[in-house]
Amino acid sequence: MSTPLRAHAIRSRFLDFFKDRGHALVPSSSLVPQNDPTLLFTNAGMVQFKDVFVGRDHRPYSRAVSVQRCLRAGGKHNDLDNVGFTPRHHTFFEMLGNFSFGDYFKRDAIRWGWELLTEGFGIAADRLVVSVFSGEGEAAPFDQEAYELWAELIPRDRIYAFPAKENFWQMGDTGPCGPCSEIHIFHGDRAPGDAGREGKFGPAYEDKRYTELWNLVFMQYEKLADGSMIALPRPSIDTGAGLERVAAVVEGVSSNYGTSLLRPLVGVAKRLAGVDEASELGAGESPFQVIADHARATAFLITDGVFPDRAGRSYVLRRIMRRAIRYGTSVGLDRPFFHEVCAKVVEDFGEAYPELRERSATIEEVVRTEEESFRRTLGRGLRRLEVALSELGAGAAKEFPPAIAADLYDTYGFPIDLTGVICREHGLALDEAAVEVDVHRRQGAGEGDVQLGHERRVGDHYFAMQRAFAAESRFVGYEVDAVADARVLGIAVGGELVQEAGPGVELEIVVDRTPFYAESGGQVGDVGALRGAGVLLEIVDVQRPTGDLHVHRGILREGSLRVGAHYELAIDAQRRDAIRRNHSATHLLHHALRKVLGGHVVQKGSLVAPDRLRFDFSHARALTEAQRQEVERLVNAAALTNRDTQSREMSLPAAKQAGAIGLFGEKYGEQVRVVTIGEESVELCGGTHVRRAGDIGLFVILSEGGIAQGVRRIEAVTGMGALDHVQRTQLVVQEAAEQLHAASASELNERLRRLFGELRARDREISELQRKLTTGGGGTDEVVEVGGIRLLAKVVDVADPKALRDAADALRDRLGSGVVVLGAERDGKATLLVAATKDLLGRVHAGQLVGVLAVHVGGRGGGRPELAQAGGPNPSGLKIAIASAAAALTEQVGV
Repeated sequence: MSTPLRAHAIRSRFLDFFKDRGHALVPSSSLVPQNDPTLLFTNAGMVQFKDVFVGRDHRPYSRAVSVQRCLRAGGKHNDLDNVGFTPRHHTFFEMLGNFSFGDYFKRDAIRWGWELLTEGFGIAADRLVVSVFSGEGEAAPFDQEAYELWAELIPRDRIYAFPAKENFWQMGDTGPCGPCSEIHIFHGDRAPGDAGREGKFGPAYEDKRYTELWNLVFMQYEKLADGSMIALPRPSIDTGAGLERVAAVVEGVSSNYGTSLLRPLVGVAKRLAGVDEASELGAGESPFQVIADHARATAFLITDGVFPDRAGRSYVLRRIMRRAIRYGTSVGLDRPFFHEVCAKVVEDFGEAYPELRERSATIEEVVRTEEESFRRTLGRGLRRLEVALSELGAGAAKEFPPAIAADLYDTYGFPIDLTGVICREHGLALDEAAVEVDVHRRQGAGEGDVQLGHERRVGDHYFAMQRAFAAESRFVGYEVDAVADARVLGIAVGGELVQEAGPGVELEIVVDRTPFYAESGGQVGDVGALRGAGVLLEIVDVQRPTGDLHVHRGILREGSLRVGAHYELAIDAQRRDAIRRNHSATHLLHHALRKVLGGHVVQKGSLVAPDRLRFDFSHARALTEAQRQEVERLVNAAALTNRDTQSREMSLPAAKQAGAIGLFGEKYGEQVRVVTIGEESVELCGGTHVRRAGDIGLFVILSEGGIAQGVRRIEAVTGMGALDHVQRTQLVVQEAAEQLHAASASELNERLRRLFGELRARDREISELQRKLTTGGGGTDEVVEVGGIRLLAKVVDVADPKALRDAADALRDRLGSGVVVLGAERDGKATLLVAATKDLLGRVHAGQLVGVLAVHVGGRGGGRPELAQAGGPNPSGLKIAIASAAAALTEQVGV
């Protein structure tokens, strides 16, 4: 008996099968969708081809095959609670897919699908059943064509007809749609021929004897607003088969977690927990399966540039990671472990997805940092949760308070759904939607603030311009700053293509040759002008909305601009030179950071403008002053070598072989541009750069700080901007030296230390004088008795909080037994402080008393029984608060 295929071989065989049948091999796109602001993550193989299916985008191929990395862990596809507890639920999965864009149709899709499953993967044909659209539920007929094609391959009693809910696919409420056929596996020796029987039989009726393997979508209609269908002129094919499910069938295991994709990850988690990898734990397998699934999702998300944080995609990743870590603690993994499971993902999947290996250091750093951060609060958060659960008590309400769950998220970083899991383990429900509302209220955000990202959908007219003009238009800005004879290919006004535009109009143009760089890779677009034949177009921005299409945006100041006419184009060369300096400096900065901090550092974003540069990078901690100085020194040293900048076009594999670094999440073509600056910086980049490293001039870091969890930002200047910064800083130092009577800048620190020492001494002296003034009274004429308790209440002129507490302590000690209430104003706000002697504890509670008085100053407060403080925005209410102290104390002691 031959050894069954393993999952990684199944992936390769799938790609080879369709490649041999004329399909273009298209790499998986990122988990972060491009040009689709409606999606949180890429959740299907067809996502990267959406614009191709609707005719907005055109590719150089009409049939394609891919294995797409997908993630479903948010929105309507959120099955997170089930992941790890069922055989087939996952966050991350791989989708095998073949596609036809107006090329082949049903016959080939059906024939090839059947052939690959039965012959290529060796699945027994008599265990397979299929389904077709019955004609019910949509204004489209029974899919007779698909039925007859299947009947050539499989007995009719195993061809089921199901309504639209099961067997009809559509992209939206209107637009491309069509019937689909699903191929299912029967979990037994031979599938029964139930298709013609009366009653609810077959895979559509939640029959657990069947599992869907492959869905073939026949995109043949366009659905109109009234629900009617018209035939598409070029029908297409979109298919999808989950690699995990196919692997489970081919490898002969009952659960996806038993396949060669996930079993090794489960094994690593068990080994780390001291459990025999070969053991079968029944329900006890679930925590290890959660860890295995979530490790794949984590490694791939970080590879695609998503880092854990508090919003949007980053928060989904944080939830996934913290869920895995919490399940790890439940099986005894009490030290950081998750990065080790993620390392196994890199090891096992790195051949199919080389980007995992390229970013392995970053994956380890981000995962380790997040786990250490979560573990610092996990224990305290669990104790807070346990206290809340115990306070609810047996027989109490069956719902956990949303306010406490919101506090757990805000204070301890507990993901809301993780709190929900723990609550359900204790038999309690949690209204997660109410918790989210509370969290948004606390953070001052709107309820709908989902923060999917900042993507904008590309306008239709840009795709039209690309189809019409991209082949004729090219960028020549690497070589020249001006073009004397550029021909206008297209003009758009308000999103509409026009032949001519008059003065005063804001418009967009495409030309056959342009020196203008379009905003990309963090570098801002060029500005400049188009002139000639009485025309002056002020170009204020250049964008690249799709492909290599350079769209110039501007205001027509003079004349009439016409399609087909020739004009002179010139950029603002001085501005471009400044941008070149800053862009080249970001490359040297990136290299220096990796050298000083480690290989985990990757670029997370940048802004290259004429006046400054901004560079975002992955790193968990603030740079020390020594590290910052060393980075600055390395960049300037590289500039001083004054080496020629080299740029070469080469294949992506050759570029990686040469050690070129790419941008996280960026999608590169087959041919890439590799830029070498200085002696060691080698990056994939399409931007404009200095001709020699020395052209950068001086490089100075202005600031460094955190902008998100695990992401830092450096702002810097170069050239004349750096000189200006140095001169301004020098002027400030000189003025400070003069004010402090320092002979030179080197004496400035000593003078400042001496000055601050004198100020601290004076502050102590002032506080002591204020305390003496405050406690100088307190005689019997200021003390009243309330129910046998001595009370001293007064407004004092003490601004410093410590001096106020010291004064209260002194007055309390002087009373011997009693209560002191002090009110003071500081910076336009009121402060109230209550202190009680220890012999009164049980009768008097300072925290409760100050809470009552705080109402008069518009605030709230609390504290310990013997000492408490409150604040409020209304200092005019202090006298009323002090006057009310006796009545409030009377009510508290019950006199």
